Amino acid sequence: MELEIQKGVLFLVGYTGLDSQFIGGQWSEGTGSSTIDLINPYTQDTVASFKSASVMDIDEAYQSAKNTQEEWAEVNAFERSRIMNEAARIMEERREELVQLLIEDSGSTFIKANVEVDFCIAITRHAASFPFHVEATSPPSIVPGKKNKVFRKPLGVVGVIGPFNFPMYLAMRSVAPALAAGNSVVLKPDTQTAMSGGTVLGKIFEEAGVPSGVMNVVVPNISEIGDAFVEHPIPRMISFTGSTGVGRHIGEICGRMIKKVVLELGGNNPFVVLEDADIDRAVDGAAFGKYMHSGQICMAVNRIIVHENIYEEFSKKYVELTKRIKVGNPSDTDTLIGPLINQKAVKRILGEVEKAKEEGAEILLEGSVNGNVMSPFILKGTNEMSTAKNEMFGPVVTIIPVSSEEEALRVANDTEFGLSGSVHAGTAEKAMAFAQKMETGMVHINDQSVNDEPLVAFGGEKSSGVGRFGGEWSLDEFTTFQWISVQEETRQYPF
Repeated sequence: MELEIQKGVLFLVGYTGLDSQFIGGQWSEGTGSSTIDLINPYTQDTVASFKSASVMDIDEAYQSAKNTQEEWAEVNAFERSRIMNEAARIMEERREELVQLLIEDSGSTFIKANVEVDFCIAITRHAASFPFHVEATSPPSIVPGKKNKVFRKPLGVVGVIGPFNFPMYLAMRSVAPALAAGNSVVLKPDTQTAMSGGTVLGKIFEEAGVPSGVMNVVVPNISEIGDAFVEHPIPRMISFTGSTGVGRHIGEICGRMIKKVVLELGGNNPFVVLEDADIDRAVDGAAFGKYMHSGQICMAVNRIIVHENIYEEFSKKYVELTKRIKVGNPSDTDTLIGPLINQKAVKRILGEVEKAKEEGAEILLEGSVNGNVMSPFILKGTNEMSTAKNEMFGPVVTIIPVSSEEEALRVANDTEFGLSGSVHAGTAEKAMAFAQKMETGMVHINDQSVNDEPLVAFGGEKSSGVGRFGGEWSLDEFTTFQWISVQEETRQYPF
């Protein structure tokens, strides 16, 4: 593809008009009262500017979705499947463009951006099978002469709210299954990544052939619209990925309005290294699981819990490996740690590190900051220190030595979160027994905590969320059931 300069930023020539709202099949400026600037987290240049969407725009998007949903649900299953596969093909064809957009828009490294595009393609290809599973079953009846039918049906209109960290995939993870199951969608991306997490999905599905009005993207300023996106009466479901605090608020609204909700929230993921583990293998896994995308992943390793008898060897090797990891320009193909999303994140994390020092943490590796780029901090501490209690969402990790497997399990579970985790042990059987006692939705044995696959149940326990993505679980989330019975013979009533 060609390269060109727009506003001082290097872009692959591809989709245009990504700085617009997408409502009812039309690309236009929002009617809100503010401008939303998208800032490249690495160069801190302005990538694009949006005229914000208003409450009126949100209403128009939901009305458009409602007006087109039934017709979309009636589209032949083979045609809906073809459109989903076409969207996946488009992403494969436009990979370079999408990778570049993720680098510019979200600060993704080249490595992470390619992984994200792979995830988007995989979930969309899997969702292409969903139209064939929105069908009826015929359970037997206990009533003589009655025939039962249970119809799986689309919910109707789904509102999707995406985050900034894996913006394209964590939106696509809801959008693709929802569309494939026959729903229409209104997507609200994070304003910091409004193109890579929002409008580019509108372009992809428009190009793939999704009818006008079925897929909509709005980019509002929350200070203008408040809770209007969630409180609107049309959407039957809200899918939210983001912080636990915001997720609680959205869950409360949906509960009050009797709306279905799926929440994928924060994590405080433990990486457990038992005494008989392969230390070198554990060191490699812990480094990738911590530093991928600068630690800005809900599944990222936050605490490393190591048996005290191998602590010295593990921590020495971990620090040595961390020092060799490339930090800096996300466009370089071998960079693992690029920029944090903004200066607010940098200041928050540095504040947590300083607090942990005051609490007695030992600094094993002192990081540094250059703009939004933070090199790693490695601390030795306890589970009570701020960097262990709180989700860092950055390249900061706390190593916690423990004296037994029992203590390791207690420390791993001693958190309000329960998203992901890892266990390294001498045998898979031993690790499996340990993993089943962990209070998390996902555990990965002899691996790291950042895993996501299209056919597996993805989701957390406790304050890490409600619901599951992936495989048949996504289909269940984005559909509902209706029982219809036919009494073919006269029923005998007791009167």
